[in-house]
Amino acid sequence: MKRLFTHCLLQTCTLFFLLTPALVMADDASHRQQVETLFRLTQMEKKIQESVENVLQLQLRQNPALQKNSKALDAFLQKYIGWQALKPDLTDMYLRAFSEAELEQINAFYITPAGQKVITVVPQLVQQRNQIAMMRLQKNIGELQQIISSTPEK
Repeated sequence: MKRLFTHCLLQTCTLFFLLTPALVMADDASHRQQVETLFRLTQMEKKIQESVENVLQLQLRQNPALQKNSKALDAFLQKYIGWQALKPDLTDMYLRAFSEAELEQINAFYITPAGQKVITVVPQLVQQRNQIAMMRLQKNIGELQQIISSTPEK
């Protein structure tokens, strides 16, 4: 009887250890799929690529001599900060930051018309907020200059 129990326990443990990696991998795969869905819904690839293009254009405006090397500069930026370069790290970040259940809830929101509106409108609102802040700073720069000029140096 003791031998039968040991044999059954050994088989159960073996089965458990053989199946556990498959279950974890399946769970990991579905978790990753939720991250992929979030990236698709939020147009993450498009936003990253637009960001790279903005960096490229900014560099070319600031240093027109780079124009002759614009393709090499673009290749460099793509290599280090383009979508394909960042996607594995971004995926890992999201996997650590959000559980699969949380991602399911987030995706459930982003798939709605209101969620899609958030994706398109919030960046515009952030840009408008930044413009308001800059205008207020520019309008009141004299006050800052007075504060700086009246502060004794140490």
